Amino acid sequence: MKEKVQLFGRSLSGMVMPNIGAFIAWGLITALFIETGWMPNERIAQLVRPMSSVLLPLLIAYTGGNMVAGQRGGVIGAIAAMGVIVGSDVPMFIGAMIVGPLSAWVIKKFDKLMENHVKAGFEMLVNNFSLGIIGAVLAVLAMFGVTPLVSTLNHWMSIGVGFFVDHGILPLTSLFIEPAKVLFLNNAINHGILSPMGIQQVEEMGKSIFFLLEANPGPGLGVLLAYCIAGKGNAKSSAPGAVIIHFFGGIHEIYFPYILMNPLLLLATIAGGAAGVFTFSLMGVGLTAPASPGSILALVMMVERHCYMGLFLGVLIAAVVSFVIAVPLLKFMGKDTSLEEAQQKKDAMKKQAKGIQDDSSPAAEPVQGAAKGQGRIRKIAFACDAGMGSSAMGATVLKKKIAAAGLGGIEVIHTPVSSIPADVEIVVTHQELGERAQRSNPNAERILITNFLAAPEYDILVEDLKKRNQA
Repeated sequence: MKEKVQLFGRSLSGMVMPNIGAFIAWGLITALFIETGWMPNERIAQLVRPMSSVLLPLLIAYTGGNMVAGQRGGVIGAIAAMGVIVGSDVPMFIGAMIVGPLSAWVIKKFDKLMENHVKAGFEMLVNNFSLGIIGAVLAVLAMFGVTPLVSTLNHWMSIGVGFFVDHGILPLTSLFIEPAKVLFLNNAINHGILSPMGIQQVEEMGKSIFFLLEANPGPGLGVLLAYCIAGKGNAKSSAPGAVIIHFFGGIHEIYFPYILMNPLLLLATIAGGAAGVFTFSLMGVGLTAPASPGSILALVMMVERHCYMGLFLGVLIAAVVSFVIAVPLLKFMGKDTSLEEAQQKKDAMKKQAKGIQDDSSPAAEPVQGAAKGQGRIRKIAFACDAGMGSSAMGATVLKKKIAAAGLGGIEVIHTPVSSIPADVEIVVTHQELGERAQRSNPNAERILITNFLAAPEYDILVEDLKKRNQA
């Protein structure tokens, strides 16, 4: 049951995260040009409504369909999504998340049924008209069948949200959100649940607190600062660097091993998160669009123009509360678990959160050192679940090492593990993603690591590249 819930969550976040740039564009236009924005402009503000009600749901539906059935799945998902978009007066993000993948599943089953039954020369005719006919039917069905169901769901969700807000118990959401972050369900909660509700609130109020519930860097900052003061050994020495990456880079994953070294620190992040949400709620703070990654810089870019003081105060209070609770926990109830052991524990939990089973096969074992192949290397890919956070950080580190070694002609990219390009020759990924990387690109050499920021395999790989590319 747990694995099914996690799979569902990954599917939701997978539809939203690739389109975060579009959400940010919409948020910036909203923040700048609506009546209460920085530069009110009635003409430009006309972009806001069509982008939220048409563009963003279409992108979500296309991405969801593409995840299921490739290009054809994306196209039919967008066609069907027009049914729920036209059939409703509110932005249909949840409707798009439903009909996009569902429509793609239908066309995928149809294509499978017609396989080997189409005469030579008629393939294009059948492909195009089947997509058009089935898409048109699904759009009509979505308009009259799915829209009423989703509208009812939206209504009940609005009632639930209103109950939390009206009774001042929104801070209690930290009881679920902070532990979920360490279990790698943060993207599912943020982009699958909170973002759709937040966008509807922006339509009504011009801002939303829901974008801040998970993205607040304050709780994690407090824990990392506590390690700077009261930590021991490698954990203490590495914490200052983690502070910068977490707070300014927005890579919250960097502090998860520090929590796993002493799980009691969850009390600190929960209390800090609740304090931050209470402050945001009290001062009416809201963002105009999702802040991704959860960097203080992203929050400042997306915050509503009258909310800067409340934003900084909420982040500060969250960090202070988390810090004050974390320091005594570290001093008097700390364990001797090393950062490396915690990193391995984090990887095991991340594996479970991503629905990957332990396996003793070679594909699941970390590769020590460089890849085992021969020949010149021209393209290396760093792969993580979404292809945006950890892998981007690792790619930057390796690029610098390659440049320092004087190696040219090697392209280093970051990508989702589920869609590694076919021309990639070496894939660097977490050891728990090894099997998925192999399925995505079975021909590439793989280097499996446990820490994207400071993997010893990077130096070994650079030495191997020197031999192979200068031979």
